[in-house]
Amino acid sequence: MTTLAVVSGEHAAANAAESGSKNTFNVGTRKSKLALVQTDLVVQALAAACPEYVYAIKARDTAAGDIDKITPFKDMPVKNIWTHELETLMIEGQLDFLVHSLKDVPTLLPPGCEVGAVLAREDPRDAFVVKAGRPACKIEDLPAGSVIGTSSIRRTAQIALKYPHLRVVDVRGNVGTRLAKLDAEDGPFDALILAAAGLIRLELGGRITQYLDSKNGGMLYAVGQGAIGIENRLSDDRVQGMLNLIDHQQTHLATASERSLLRTLEGGCSAPLGVETAWIKKEDGGSLLQLKAIVVSTDGKEKAEIDMTEKVQSRNDADTFGINAAAELLRRGADKILADIKAKRPTTVADLQET
Repeated sequence: MTTLAVVSGEHAAANAAESGSKNTFNVGTRKSKLALVQTDLVVQALAAACPEYVYAIKARDTAAGDIDKITPFKDMPVKNIWTHELETLMIEGQLDFLVHSLKDVPTLLPPGCEVGAVLAREDPRDAFVVKAGRPACKIEDLPAGSVIGTSSIRRTAQIALKYPHLRVVDVRGNVGTRLAKLDAEDGPFDALILAAAGLIRLELGGRITQYLDSKNGGMLYAVGQGAIGIENRLSDDRVQGMLNLIDHQQTHLATASERSLLRTLEGGCSAPLGVETAWIKKEDGGSLLQLKAIVVSTDGKEKAEIDMTEKVQSRNDADTFGINAAAELLRRGADKILADIKAKRPTTVADLQET
């Protein structure tokens, strides 16, 4: 593992030298450019809240997710391809906490681990990106036979539902690699679908041709998309106290509800589930959480969807909301869709992606 950066408050380095390593926190993350940008956002927030500490960013490639560029996500035998190796190092005490794209984090964490904080969410929507040099258009305007690049089961299923005249081809790699594959003159892709948050954080928002949501393009996003989650050991009270200072409650509760829904449906990240959450202000000044969700068969021929609103004020409320939403989805036909998917594809699939 290689230390890539150290960010600290004004006097943190001196304090660390006097007190030893107890004032230095080792922050685990992947080596991708996007992961490092996200980790910098976390470290900057922590440095502002707790300037007396040093935050050492230690980044590494994960063997399954970053090194294997060939195997499609749908064929990988493990769910936590982005997080397992980092979690092992944290449990062993080599790392103090981890920074993740929350959508890449399985809903079932290792014993003794938790998502201790979530930063304020960037735009969670999917982004439709057309090939460089092509006229801008919306996904619904693409001619029949056009090729969309994505590695997401969720996106593939929703495209099959909404746009059966389009073709989907798997595409791997980080954001820059995918854009290069899209723009190559001899490349097969007419457009990509990527997470808007990743493009925005990498200052590539100008490539976004269309934002996709329930009202535009009719596509819902991945659980946790656009949110940065920080994973820590339950037993580390000092780290948890720090994380409480930078936790964004509304984002944490919304994503906790989404994750509870997914966990109840599948016990992990294998369901082709799309979600959309929003906080709705009440006349009395309070807020309600609206949750839209859809499960689609991989051929796009069957769907189950919900639109529910609940009062969510705690993580227990979020867990309950997700459980109730899952029960309603199952009543509306998601049980059959998920059973068929398991029968056809016995290997569990992380609906990961998803830069």
